[in-house]
Amino acid sequence: MFKSRLTIPFLILTLTLFSTMLARATARPADLSAVAPAKGEASGEGGRVARGEYLVSFGGCNDCHTPWKMGAKGPEPDMTRMLSGHPQQLAMPPAPALPPGPWGWTGAATMTSFAGPWGVSFTANLTPDKETGLGDWTEEMFIATMKTGRHQGKGRPLLPPMPYFNLKALTDEDIKSVFAYLQSLPPVRNKVPAPIDPEEPGQ
Repeated sequence: MFKSRLTIPFLILTLTLFSTMLARATARPADLSAVAPAKGEASGEGGRVARGEYLVSFGGCNDCHTPWKMGAKGPEPDMTRMLSGHPQQLAMPPAPALPPGPWGWTGAATMTSFAGPWGVSFTANLTPDKETGLGDWTEEMFIATMKTGRHQGKGRPLLPPMPYFNLKALTDEDIKSVFAYLQSLPPVRNKVPAPIDPEEPGQ
């Protein structure tokens, strides 16, 4: 029963994010062409970082892992905190209770916290900070996480809206490129809260 309650909102959320990715891909080709390595140039560490930047840009990683703010033209990613995850100082109140019906999840205005049948999830700090980010991760841990949908390949399951089941279709070489790019970023010290489990029925 819990599995079915989780699956439908998860699929809706995933389709929403996938639609966003497609819109980004068709509406902003010039932006992506600036970071896409030419064919045959993705070898070597520099080429791998460039390939990783291209994949992160296309994949919409900033849509959730970078906190959003209100800009002059509406909500926009706060690139001063690029890929640093849910802000440590932003303590979220209890998620609003949804009435029975088609609504399946809620999200913070920062696009870094989401609540649904899975509980409350917070997007991770992907910068190479050793204490709060991916600084102590190995390439093998990152690949295992993407392939298994579990933290470092053996820990807790990754929670919505993380589309790991799409990312695991990437080749190991592409996942290595994403990791190389993330490791090249300036580290941001930002301790993301642990996820909150859903309440048991009847509580």
